[in-house]
Amino acid sequence: MGMPRPVLLATATATAALMLSPLPATAAPGTDGDRSSHPVRDGGTTDSRVASPALPSAGAAALSSVGTTSLGLRKDGGYPRRTVLDTLPENPADKAIKLGLAPYHSLAPRLNALQELGNRVSVEVTGRSAGGHDLYLVTVTAPESAKEAAEQERMRERIENSPASAAKDRRIKESYKTPVFINNNIHGNEWEGTDAALKLIEELAKARDSRTKKLLATSRIHLNVTANPDGRIAGTRANGNGIDLNRDFITASQPEARAIRQIAVDKQPAVMLDLHGYVNGTLIEPTTPPHGENYEYDLFLKNSYANALGMEEAVNDLGYTAEKDGVQPPVIPFRDQEEGWDDWPPIFTPQYMAFQGAVASHTIEIPMRVNNNDYNNLPVEELRRRSKINTDVAGAAMRSTLDFARENRETLIADQIETFRRGVAGEKQRVISEETVPGVPGIGPEDIYTTDFPRAYVIPAGDGQRSASAAARLVDHLIANDVLVEQARKSFKVAGRSYPAGSYVVDMEQAKRGIANVILDEGRDISADVSSMYDISGWSLGLLWGANVTKVQRGGLDFSGRTVNAASPVGSVARSGDLKLRLDDPKEFAAVNSLLAQGVKVRRTADGAAIVPSSARKKAEILADRYGVVFTATKDKGVAALRRTTVAAAVNSGELFALREMGFEVLPVSTATANAGFDWSKADALYVSTGLSHAALNETARAALGEFLAGGAPVVALGSGGAAFNAEAALLTATAVRGNGNANGVVRVVNTPGPVTGGTQPHSFVYSPIWFTGLGSGVRTEQSYGGGNPLVSGHWRADEEGAGGPQAAAGQAAIVSGRSAAGAPVTLFGTEPLFRDHPKGSFAQVGRALLNRLP
Repeated sequence: MGMPRPVLLATATATAALMLSPLPATAAPGTDGDRSSHPVRDGGTTDSRVASPALPSAGAAALSSVGTTSLGLRKDGGYPRRTVLDTLPENPADKAIKLGLAPYHSLAPRLNALQELGNRVSVEVTGRSAGGHDLYLVTVTAPESAKEAAEQERMRERIENSPASAAKDRRIKESYKTPVFINNNIHGNEWEGTDAALKLIEELAKARDSRTKKLLATSRIHLNVTANPDGRIAGTRANGNGIDLNRDFITASQPEARAIRQIAVDKQPAVMLDLHGYVNGTLIEPTTPPHGENYEYDLFLKNSYANALGMEEAVNDLGYTAEKDGVQPPVIPFRDQEEGWDDWPPIFTPQYMAFQGAVASHTIEIPMRVNNNDYNNLPVEELRRRSKINTDVAGAAMRSTLDFARENRETLIADQIETFRRGVAGEKQRVISEETVPGVPGIGPEDIYTTDFPRAYVIPAGDGQRSASAAARLVDHLIANDVLVEQARKSFKVAGRSYPAGSYVVDMEQAKRGIANVILDEGRDISADVSSMYDISGWSLGLLWGANVTKVQRGGLDFSGRTVNAASPVGSVARSGDLKLRLDDPKEFAAVNSLLAQGVKVRRTADGAAIVPSSARKKAEILADRYGVVFTATKDKGVAALRRTTVAAAVNSGELFALREMGFEVLPVSTATANAGFDWSKADALYVSTGLSHAALNETARAALGEFLAGGAPVVALGSGGAAFNAEAALLTATAVRGNGNANGVVRVVNTPGPVTGGTQPHSFVYSPIWFTGLGSGVRTEQSYGGGNPLVSGHWRADEEGAGGPQAAAGQAAIVSGRSAAGAPVTLFGTEPLFRDHPKGSFAQVGRALLNRLP
């Protein structure tokens, strides 16, 4: 971590930046929703099927002027921690300008100027976005010497690691500063939180009243100025990779999410706000059921509800009305709605923060819509009127929350300590009721969600582990989430099962047992609990990331281990003979695609592995070290040659990201680009999930595609879009049966030995599941849904007519393959093996299908 550079005098541009303010205007209300991926609630397409290739950063041209600002959060030294931020050329295309809001290029000079206002404001660069833009974290607090800052860090660590003694520590009770985290603009086209934050920082820097002095003496206020600069500039919800960052907080596939995760770990906020738009009236969490079962929900609900009431009052006090301004009164879902806005999955920022110590954590949906069609169609004056209202509402929520933090400091810190203490002690969760959570009315049985935490999880080493690469990735992911992981020094036995030395143990008697369980547990079926869910309702990296994980429900832990900061290296290459690389993991595909790109002649085995000649051993050694993959010795000569594969892909952004992670070259294709004359000679395979309609191709495009398919190029077709393409192009004889479109979750599957699914994990992920019937001659079932009820965790009901439920899918074909009449190898998927970053252990099924040129 670099030291901050000396502070320079504020420039005229920096000073002028402090004067930015939106212009007034007139008009009517708008509504939108933060979690707009849900197909029923929001009436749009689901984000698992939205065609959205990686977006170029609107400010990319300016990045050449970015200097050498140090990255990362400093953990040494006191406050203020001044950093002179590199400034960028003005970008007139920045979408915030039209709204009268701060464009991204204005932030660095404005933050430089804010640091000049006194000794309360610090700025650090926490990382860079997918598009290469700096991510700015501002801390506002009373000055601290290096010794005082070190004492704060000592107290923070004691709260987490020794909570029982921390609860009795008089110094903590009297002097620990409440960490408050305000996250802004994580959806790039929900802008105004950034501008409200800038105004708040300036106010706190200048104020001399006793309330502000007390607040800053007893709090550290951390503000992520814009969590998504790529989207802010381009006016898009997603970041520069086309990924919705507010769905990324269990997998952390994106740099912006990883930066926020590190803030959570390092700062350990007790209170957190996440500013979004647009829901009219202003939506202020806590939420409707179901509630995340891994929270200490009694502590969380007590504080979140009390803070919500204060924010509601502050928003009302602004004086905006439905009649005059089009602004509806605020809504608190826990109090005002029965279902539809839940906090069940840990993918949203505030829900994730609860597992890092936040005992009051909120999504705030500001009211007046200014994005999407409204941005394009409304007059500038009206857009700026709405943006001003939104900025005021966001600011009111922030100021009220700071009042709450100041007035309830001792309670908030005590409850954070209690959260961690229960984990370390292995205590059961408290069942919420109006008696256990006083001050929160309307608690009923529909609100009660708890879990039975296991004693431990074991991630085996040796023969008990199907993928050393996947196990290492899972261990590193746990550690990155601040979960304590130990590695056994010698073999041991737990609950009657033996494990070799080198196995990893997650002792669940630890402060952050909640996030450990979120990551590793299989979850549960909540289909009977509510009629539908806002977003995903099943996830399990323990089942879906490709590693074997054992749950130890009860009993003692008797083993010799050491706490690790990273997984042990697992990459290796056999010393002699030809080499075999199992293609079960994205890293293995990245390695084999690298070999193919280097001209190495690689062959495929009947069960889908790769055979690498001994002459490529040196190259294999480099890749084994880079990717952590294992090349074993083999005498298998393989059944067919593999070749470097460029994929023509009509896919959503998550699938595009996954394909590139596996090392495939990708050429985005769509109906429009095909009709405009797509060059199929540059592609070796076709993947279709969305955006390519065979029926909508013109005659020339259809002929060009037909010629491509006649050359034997593999075709992967996934989901309803892929099934429609298969039917229109008459590739395989297979009838796609759609399950309930709202369904999603983790399912049991049965894999058929062979090149596509042989040896892969017995679980997969579904989102609007499909299965296949009426299979024609030569069409083979590669994978089928498990018997009975295949749903392990998630939400999957039959529809109103009683069809489309999990029992209807039981035993049916989930993945099928065969040859088209023109000779193309075709694989149809009814599951979602590339859904976001959740089913990483299933990525290989798509990778194998794309390389599956039948002999």
